[in-house]
Formats: sequence, C-alpha cells, structure tokens
Amino acid sequence: MNAYQNSKIGEVRLNDAYFAPRIAANHTNTLPANVRKCHETTRLEAFRLDWKKGMPNHPHFFWDSDVAKVLEGMAYDLILNPDPEREKELNEYVDLVCSAQQPDGYLNIFFTVALPEMRWKNLHEFHELYCAGHLMEAAVAHWQATGKRNFLDCMCRYADYIASVFGREPGQLRGYPGHEEIELALCKLADATGNKKYLDLAKYFVDERGTEPNYFAEEIKQLKRQAWPLDYYQAHKPVREQTEAVGHAVRALYLYSGMADVALRTDDKSLLDACERLWDSVVHSKMFVTGGVGSNPHDESFSYPYNLPNTTAYAESCAAMALVLFSERMLNLTGDSKYADVMELGLCNGAISGISLSGTEFFYANPIVIADNCPPSSGHNMTRTRQPWFGCSCCPTSFCRFIPHIASFAYSKSGDALRIAIPVAANGAVALDNGEFKFEVTGGYPFDGHVVFRVLSAPESPVALEFRIPGWCRKYTVSMQGELKKGFLVLKRAWKPGDEVVLDFDMPVELVRANPLVEEDAGKVALSRGPVVYCLESVDNGKLLSQLLIPGGQTFRLEPLKGLLDVPGITGKAIRETLPEADTLYSAARPERTETEFHAIPYALWQNRGDAAMTLWLRTV
Repeated sequence: MNAYQNSKIGEVRLNDAYFAPRIAANHTNTLPANVRKCHETTRLEAFRLDWKKGMPNHPHFFWDSDVAKVLEGMAYDLILNPDPEREKELNEYVDLVCSAQQPDGYLNIFFTVALPEMRWKNLHEFHELYCAGHLMEAAVAHWQATGKRNFLDCMCRYADYIASVFGREPGQLRGYPGHEEIELALCKLADATGNKKYLDLAKYFVDERGTEPNYFAEEIKQLKRQAWPLDYYQAHKPVREQTEAVGHAVRALYLYSGMADVALRTDDKSLLDACERLWDSVVHSKMFVTGGVGSNPHDESFSYPYNLPNTTAYAESCAAMALVLFSERMLNLTGDSKYADVMELGLCNGAISGISLSGTEFFYANPIVIADNCPPSSGHNMTRTRQPWFGCSCCPTSFCRFIPHIASFAYSKSGDALRIAIPVAANGAVALDNGEFKFEVTGGYPFDGHVVFRVLSAPESPVALEFRIPGWCRKYTVSMQGELKKGFLVLKRAWKPGDEVVLDFDMPVELVRANPLVEEDAGKVALSRGPVVYCLESVDNGKLLSQLLIPGGQTFRLEPLKGLLDVPGITGKAIRETLPEADTLYSAARPERTETEFHAIPYALWQNRGDAAMTLWLRTV
C-alpha cells in the first residue's frame, strides 16, 4: 500500500496560539512533573528489582508502561529541545530500565519481583505484553533522539524472547495481549531495525485474536476467576469478522491502530476493510461531539450505539488520544480527509481537554456536563477538577508522548508530496524524495480561517502540496486552482521561494444537533466554530447552567477570553428559565424567562480558572 507518513518530530515546529503553548508546557512542566511522580511512587526505583513482600509501594502490573511513556516523551522532547542535562537524565533512566532485564530477555517489574510464578499465565487480565509494547516504543524513540542503541537492543532481546514464547509452533503459546498495544509497537520496532520477525509477530497477535479454540476462554476457565466477557478484550471473534467497536475503548483503539499498521506493511486489504468498518462504528454511533469515546465508567468501555450520556460520560483521555492515533493511521493509509476531520476534532477538543494549560493537572475522564452540585469525585477516576496524578496514571503519562506529535499529525508526506491536514501556524523543513522543502504557515487556525502558506525553499522538481478542505467547512476560497482528491486540494508544480497559497475557510458559529437516537441531547444544541467545540462555564455564566436556553437565528460575537489563551470565545443572546418554587423537586408552576447573554469558551479550556460547573449541550428556542 502506498501510504503517507507523518512528518518526523522536529521537521515542523508549531508557533500558533493554541497548540504551541501545550508543546512548550510539556517541556517545562508536564515531563518534569511526571518524572517526579514516577520517583515519588517508586515506579522508577522499582526497576532495581529490590522490592520484597511486606515492603511498602507494592509494584503494579502496569507500572512499566507508565515509566516507558514518560521516557518516550522525554526522548521526543529531546529532539525538539536538545539539552545535555536532560539527555543525561534520560540515559540514566534507560540504564536503570535495561538493568531489570532477565537473562532470557524478559523485562517486567511485577512478574519478576511480585508474582514470578504467573509469568504469561494470565494474559487477559494482566498487562505483560502491553507493558512490553510501551517499552519498545520508548526504545525506538530513545534511539531516534540520541542515536544510542542500548535501549533498542534491550527491547530487541525482549521481542526475540516473546517471539519464542508466542506463535503456532509446537510448544508455543497461542495467546495474545489482554490489553493491546504491542501490535503497533512491534511494527515500529520492525521499521527501526529492518527485522521482519517483529512484523510477523505483530501480524500473529492480530490474526490469532478471537480465533477458536479461544485462548482467553480457556485461560479464564483454567484460572477459575471472574472475568469480563470476551468482547471486552475484543477477543469474541477474529478481527476481520468484527464490525462493531466493543469493549474497553483504549484497548480497542490500540488494536485497530495495530491492525492498520499491519495492513499497511503487509498490503492486507481484508484487514484494512475491517479497520474502515470499525472506525465507522466508532465515529457514527459511539463518539461524543468532542471526539471523546467510551461511555461506560464502570469498565471504561464503549456502550451500545448512540448511548452517549453527558453527566456520566467517561470519554477517557487515553481513548481520545487513541482515536487520534487510529484516525491518523487511516488518513495515511487511505488519503481520505474524513479521517483528518476526526483526528482534528480530537486534537482540538476531546484529547487536549484532558490536560490543564499548566501541563501539570489531568482529567482521566472528560465529562460533557458538570453540575453545580457534582461531587469532587464520583468514582472510577471521574473527577470534577483535573488532578496531578492517579493511582492508575495512564492518562498523564500518555500526554508526555502524545503532545510532541501534534505537528507530525498536522503535516505528513509521501514521495514528492506534502500533505497539510491541519494548517496550524508553523515553520517546516521537510525531507521529501526530491529534496528538502522549507515553508512557513501563518494565521490563527483553528480559530481563524485565513491561512497563508509561504514557500521558503524547494527542490527544482515539482512538489505536490495537498491542502485539506475540512468537512465542517461549507465555503472556502483558495488563491490557486488545483484538483480535489478525497477532500484534499492538490497543487503540484515547481515551487520557488516566495510563492504563496492563501486559503480562507468560512468559519461561522454553528448550532450542532445530535442524532435523535442520542436521547439525552434531544432538543439541545452544541456550539462549534470550525473544528472547535465550545462549552459554558459557571465562571462566566453563573450557576445553574441548565436554566439557559439559546435562541436560534441570532448573530454571535467573538470576544477575547478572560484569563485563558489568546483565542476567541463566543458571546450571544440567551434566556434564563427559572421556576418560582426553586426549592421544590417537582413543580407544575409556569417557568419565568428573562433575557441575558451567554459566554462560551473552547471545551478543551474549561476548568482552567478554578472549580466551575460546565455544560456543553444547551436547550434551544
């Protein structure tokens, strides 16, 4: 398959008002804060393997993955911000992790010091292969950032050992991961090393999943333990036969991302077809308007189609990031701009909402509504305000590695083509097959539809510039004529310094309505402008946001935000509906209506000015 690939980290550097501050905060605050937490909780020190039964800070079976994601983020940040002291610190942590490797290549804290007798014996519940995958991704990132091979070689030994344990040969286990992730990690390892064995192992894990006799069904039976249904692990049927996104949302989306990676590298059309069906299932019936996914708090899972509750929305940060990862893979595989639309939706809203502007506090779950009387925590890591850490801190550590990729998601390449999926203000120097292409992009996207793409230097031979025409955009103008392919305007020519492409995307405020099958949103609207979804906070609008109604047919105003980034908020007319018997639970009294104004902010920026109530969906009149 002839696919695009993301621009390399560092080839494109953002300088916009929305994403660039996040990338800067990741360097200055997020990474140091996560490193401190990994020390405070002894996650890093646990790699010394000196924990004994009865000692405090019992290791957990996912600790390896938390550390791995922080190290991966440190490596990518090192590419963006070279720093000898930071590199020294990273190398010391890498040495510590590698020191925990066993003679046979195995590397896992929990199953080395806490439960060694259970190695590979509870794949459906424990996270051995998941942790291995994150360590492999970290090793590839470390090699890319430093050129050092010690971590990469360590993980190759681990992958070699895993390949000897799992497979279809006599004496091997026919198992696969309970929490998927290693599939996509093995593809990265294969790309980095050129060793096809790792791709073959990734393909095995994808192909074997859900086949009969069902490995997890047999394992659960032998362990005599309660377990989730097989569809929770996406192990209820072979992946090519799956048509609906089910089970744990992060596991599912990591699986689908791994399937896309294997499909690309093996030219597997049947696997790509399955990916397309599953992506459609997520996006058309199981995705919140923010790009968040996963409705059920009790098991972090997808619910049945169109069950998208607001006050109990789970929408885990990791799941929103995973949908971005799946969508960017599908974009690179197919070239269809619909995948970029969803990637952009998550980046602008449901993924980035999980981290504070300071970069030091995090949402595990991302609610759609927070009432005035909502408690600080309602269980299952559902909190009213962002937290500095969680006992299960997959989300904070995921941001460490996710944020450095934002520019790479926006700008991708293939051969002599540069694809601009999200025209965020940036400077770029991208290596194409016919030479280096330098450019700058100016404008206020995603809050301003005026974009100027300026060529700084280019190869002598033609380069194709592919500008996405967003699915949300109804009217646009471009300064040059080109050919429209799958939602991308293609301009191919020999470029010279000073050439400009000017795009203007019409960006009115829209009142978005949900499918009537989403019962909680019936008769309500959400505010959006371009790819950005807005919400109302009590900081600007007072208490009892549920009293507010939005009249249709009005002209909205853009105004600067108070105490937030230099991006616009939305102001307009509203009606506040009150009952004369305010303390009565139910009343037949006629409500009173008074005219007022509302002030809306980007959903991703809520809860950055102190504890506040919030709503996204509003009744309309």
